[in-house]
Amino acid sequence: MPSEDAAPQLDVDKILADPGVRIVVCCGAGGVGKTTTAAALALRAAEHHGRRTVVLTIDPARRLAQSLGLTELDNTPRQVKGIDVETSGGELHAMMLDMKRTFDDVVLQHTDPAKAADIFANPFYQAMSSTFAGTQEYMAMEKLGQLHARGEWDLIVVDTPPSRSALDFLDAPARLSRFLDGRMLRLLLAPARSGGRSMFSLVTASFGMFSKVVQKVLGAQLLTDLSGFVAALDSMFGGFRQRAEQTYRILQARETAFVLVAAPEPDAVREAAYFAGRLREENMPLAGLVLNRVHRPAVPELDAERSRAAAERLAEVGGHEATADVLRAHAALARQAVREQQVAARFTEAFPAVPAVSVTAQPADVHDVDGLRTIGAAISRP
Repeated sequence: MPSEDAAPQLDVDKILADPGVRIVVCCGAGGVGKTTTAAALALRAAEHHGRRTVVLTIDPARRLAQSLGLTELDNTPRQVKGIDVETSGGELHAMMLDMKRTFDDVVLQHTDPAKAADIFANPFYQAMSSTFAGTQEYMAMEKLGQLHARGEWDLIVVDTPPSRSALDFLDAPARLSRFLDGRMLRLLLAPARSGGRSMFSLVTASFGMFSKVVQKVLGAQLLTDLSGFVAALDSMFGGFRQRAEQTYRILQARETAFVLVAAPEPDAVREAAYFAGRLREENMPLAGLVLNRVHRPAVPELDAERSRAAAERLAEVGGHEATADVLRAHAALARQAVREQQVAARFTEAFPAVPAVSVTAQPADVHDVDGLRTIGAAISRP
């Protein structure tokens, strides 16, 4: 019978204790427990391994703040109090990505106040910094780069965005570069680079009918806003690209460890396999797979068929309804465990050298530090 346990065992404590590992990136499909896993790893690094740790989450449900006993999280790291670090000497800080605030900070850092004010007032910037597809993933990369550059943390644990695809996090810098190098963007930049002539007069003189088509499709006001936004950000574009490329190189370095998080469900395991393949192609360090919410019967040697047959015999005899119900429940759980092992085996067969560890499904959601400790201990089991 295929099983996730056929893979090499993932030694999470070895990763968390290694001073050469400065970044742990938790990635995978949405709804598989990435946020909880990231928080549990960060807590364990602080409490058991004495590391000054910050966990960066992009979780809109704000579960991380609740589980760590904080009233709120924002774009600034907040120290988590009341954890057991007296012996280890570690620290735990937590923060939640605010993509607009991060974008605003980048603008303020790389331009003068007057130009920053123009950028902030631009309608296209207001939309892009808040809702534009891909902005959250790029700003997560930007914030990671900022935290790394500050050098204040022994370990940065990143909970990647709840994207349609886990690959969006890795693709964000490349998408930004394609946007900056695109033909339409170079067209919009032309006025700013040619003595300040207006967008429309320059395009009309150079391209005639094309200008009218663009205005008709996009609308004159939107095109004006976009042109102004691009012109205002022109001097910053090189910095955007440079930082994106630098962060990408950091993710390829020995100091980074990617931890895939999945549940024993076909879509989640398929997403993890896609991501593992991409990491291998990009020469990025994949540490292993955490398989969450795995079901295990209390008596594994009693398989589903035998349990079901015993329940039927007791039903025929009569007088043992409660025991028969327990046997039926055990049979259902045993069948589920087999299905989960078969699903997990799809990843193991594709990536047999990738270490893995499974975490038993918890009876309730994790809402506090004790729950995070339980998850951390399960992930780090010997």
